[in-house]
Amino acid sequence: AKGKGQSQAKVNISAALVEDIINLEETNEDMQAVVEALKEDFTRNISVRTSPGALDHITVVTKDGKFPLNQLGQISQKSPQLIVVNMSSFPESTAAAMKAIRESGMNLNPEVDGTMIRVPVPKVTREYRENLAKLAKQSTNKSKEALRKVRSKSINQVKKSKSKVSEDTIWLLEKQIQQMADEAVAEMDKLLAAKTKELLG
Repeated sequence: AKGKGQSQAKVNISAALVEDIINLEETNEDMQAVVEALKEDFTRNISVRTSPGALDHITVVTKDGKFPLNQLGQISQKSPQLIVVNMSSFPESTAAAMKAIRESGMNLNPEVDGTMIRVPVPKVTREYRENLAKLAKQSTNKSKEALRKVRSKSINQVKKSKSKVSEDTIWLLEKQIQQMADEAVAEMDKLLAAKTKELLG
């Protein structure tokens, strides 16, 4: 019965054998980077914005450079409908922080009270959730597009070595690159499914 699963076995070529043709680790890293970027995009840009963490990475442009909001102010959630940013450590950046929150694309209207910025959290409508779910799908499709580019680039690189190595090696390499791409796509689909469930319940 041992031979049965063989055709489904994962292709795994020793990296040392093919390193003058292609660096498979690098290909894999490039693909994983696309997946990570999608994850990051989901976390930062596609969530129902009620957690203080959603404001952490808003970039504030000050005269000394750009800083994430959480380095300039203390962000805390006073109630489900209100996040407060305490700017008393860097009062001179209060206006810049306000501007950054307002222009973050999160649909927020901050109000200043001395060195405190009050950020009312908008009620989340079903429509808003559905729009976010659409955005998540668009982001995923863009990432798949980026992934296809990585795959094509790698396969083209392998094809250039036709004169140097056997057709079998080329075939195995292409198969392995395809497997890496399939795994990355599966991971993206999982992320999208989880995000859609989180948004639409």
